[in-house]
Amino acid sequence: MGLIQLTFAGIGGQGSILAGAILGSAAVTYGGHYATQTQAYSSELRGGFAATWVIFSDEPIVYPRVVQPDILVAQAQDSIDRFAKTLRRDGILLVDSDIVHAVPSITVKQYRIAATSLARNEFSTPIVANIVMLGALTKVAPVAERSCVERAIADAVPRNKVDLNIKAFAAGFDAVQAC
Repeated sequence: MGLIQLTFAGIGGQGSILAGAILGSAAVTYGGHYATQTQAYSSELRGGFAATWVIFSDEPIVYPRVVQPDILVAQAQDSIDRFAKTLRRDGILLVDSDIVHAVPSITVKQYRIAATSLARNEFSTPIVANIVMLGALTKVAPVAERSCVERAIADAVPRNKVDLNIKAFAAGFDAVQAC
């Protein structure tokens, strides 16, 4: 694995921070790797800025701050506007194409997934769009094994929502498209 730095960003209420925490837990608890996770969000409960930064490694992590992410997951236009310039050249950019319409011209591997509409249409709730994005990320980036992420999802969501979230994760895994 080496050292992989990730930014997962959106707006409050989209679950970006939860998705980052799940991914970090998957890598540590079930994957046997090291991970650190930090987060920031604005004071609004819904609609303000929200992001998480996760570092994954095979060795202990001595500096927990993401400086130049290898991967950027953008769930909102504000996220791409804030963080696209920090993404490592030849990194991975994954966007929710329902919400992110203007992607700057940068030299990265780009992937799009209509996570919000998939969540609404397939699962009748946009609340699982973050888990759809997590499924897509798991397919395109070598951060954690699919089975590890599924187990971490089951640990993180309410028991009566596990099946819904695992199905949303699988839908994202299957639906991601390279640009």
